[in-house]
Amino acid sequence: MDMKALMEQAKQLQGKVATAQDQLGKSTVKGIAGNGLVIVEMTGKYDLVKLTLNPDLMKEDLETVTALITAAFNDAKAKADDLIDKVMSAATAGMPLPE
Repeated sequence: MDMKALMEQAKQLQGKVATAQDQLGKSTVKGIAGNGLVIVEMTGKYDLVKLTLNPDLMKEDLETVTALITAAFNDAKAKADDLIDKVMSAATAGMPLPE
């Protein structure tokens, strides 16, 4: 492969990755814990969009509240990780990447 073709391929990949990153910034996922007592909504770039706490949560002790918020965040992050894998795999499909 000549250098010109390689540079063109790199430029295409850069454009696809930029588009994918933009898509991730606009996409959201929800993490849920405690049967909906806590809902964390974040973007595919891990930006917190919304934290919803059910009023029934306030009946719980601080340790439980903290654990449920953490669980909801971790659920949302796992979903965001899956979304990132999916979107970035689609963006780089067919492009040889260095190992």
